[in-house]
Amino acid sequence: MTGPRRVPELVPARMLNEHSYCPRLAYLEWVQGDFADNADTIDGQFQHRNVNVEAGSLPDPDKPVEERLHARSVMLSAPTIGLIARMDLIEADGKMVTPVDYKRGRAPDVAEQAWEPERVQLCAQAMVLEENGYAVERGIIYFVISKQRIEVLFDDALRARTRALLAELRATADRPEAPPPLVDSPKCPRCSLVGICLPDETNLLRGLEDGDSVRRLVPARDDALPLYVQSPGSKIGRSGAELVVETRDKEKHTVRIADTSHVVLFGNVQISTQAIQDLCDRGIPVVYLSSGGWFYGMTRGMDHKNVDLRRRQFEAAASTERSLQIARRLVGVKVRNSRTIIRRNASAAPARTLQRLKELITTAEGATSLESLLGIEGTAARLYFEAYSEMLRPPSDAGDPTALTFDFDGRNRRPPRDPVNSLLSLGYSMLAKDLTIALQAVGFDPYLGFYHQPRYGRPALALDVMEEFRPLIVDSVVLSMINTGGIKLADFIRRGGAVTLTPAGRGKFIRAYERRMDEEITHPIFGYRISYRRTLEVQIRLLARFLTREIDEYPAFATR
Repeated sequence: MTGPRRVPELVPARMLNEHSYCPRLAYLEWVQGDFADNADTIDGQFQHRNVNVEAGSLPDPDKPVEERLHARSVMLSAPTIGLIARMDLIEADGKMVTPVDYKRGRAPDVAEQAWEPERVQLCAQAMVLEENGYAVERGIIYFVISKQRIEVLFDDALRARTRALLAELRATADRPEAPPPLVDSPKCPRCSLVGICLPDETNLLRGLEDGDSVRRLVPARDDALPLYVQSPGSKIGRSGAELVVETRDKEKHTVRIADTSHVVLFGNVQISTQAIQDLCDRGIPVVYLSSGGWFYGMTRGMDHKNVDLRRRQFEAAASTERSLQIARRLVGVKVRNSRTIIRRNASAAPARTLQRLKELITTAEGATSLESLLGIEGTAARLYFEAYSEMLRPPSDAGDPTALTFDFDGRNRRPPRDPVNSLLSLGYSMLAKDLTIALQAVGFDPYLGFYHQPRYGRPALALDVMEEFRPLIVDSVVLSMINTGGIKLADFIRRGGAVTLTPAGRGKFIRAYERRMDEEITHPIFGYRISYRRTLEVQIRLLARFLTREIDEYPAFATR
């Protein structure tokens, strides 16, 4: 990294709580701008609903009042010590003020009746109040569930500990690398950032844990699902906490925004400004595809704050050595997964093709330039798609009176000229869409890749990461849809030299694709079961760990 890092002059008192609990948590949240809700954080927001509303006022510290006053949600800063705090409640009585901090849950059964992170945060609030001229001797931690007021005395030991943690946090934030994850810590399962931190996975790849100790701390699958709107002339609006989809025929459908991961618009579909604003505020992207499935772009809220990750990405992309290191892994595992698909689905796997692909895996992993890697990938793709045609076995009733067939003679695109290529192109476009969303959510620039070179409007990094998942997700869905009769030739239309899906056929494919993304598989490295959609996020976060040099090599996803 080049150039000095600058820590903000004012450290939020809440970050001292996080740093005392876990230095990595404070770094991810404050320095890198990562945050995710879980049941505990959402419940905490609910329990704070009253004290989060500004009310009342503090007396002038030089003119104390006789009556007892209460002030809620008070923001004060202390530039001398370098702290800023929003205090839930301040009780003022004469010259003395008492900060009250609300915490969800129950008071712990420890001697101090409160954990250190909670006492440190309250002490930091007291130090802020003192710099603003108020007298503070003690504070209160109010535990909502047990309805207990625990008094905390601000003695010399607690003040010294608070100052020491403040200095530690500043020093940690000034470093370019995040602190290492806790090792097999009981704190991790309840942490809302565990899916971002990946503590056990990172420690395993760093050699600090064995494979049997990797806990599945990330959810197996997402509760929120994509909303696809493809009916021409449809309009999307917002009504309260719901999206309202109205078709051209005035049919209305409602979807809860909280249950929506992203919104996908095919072709001529309109969405209101109110709906876009609410979706942006919640971090839910709106994706625009052509009526044929071409990925145009997306609308999202403010970009991720983790500028350090993007700087690392740009540095790696500018380095031939680093780019080639990543590209070799991606191409090698793509060929490996392609070979696996042939072995699983070919009735008589061509031995020569399998042997040649096995040789190309080794050749790709030892490639000395991106140009040679392109040639290796091209050769592997040709062999794979030659075998792919042998894996297509549509049932006898899949035909129709048209001249269309499920015959496949290699890849063609822009536009696809046969049904199989039409399905593959739509599937790759949808996978690129999902990876672009995931990359931006993690903090990457999806348009700057390491293997695919920058080109106007092309999400090169999404195409990079897509290499290892093309055979496992899209190619598998296409094979399954054709071979089981899930899609028939009647679901396609020919326009000029192009073949495309009918709206009904596209709906069938989207549902099959989403079922595949929701399917749980065993991660080949970590051994736990998660969905393909969740796997994409895990792999992208591991790529970030490689770029920030937390792990020595990107662990590409090779299915067993």
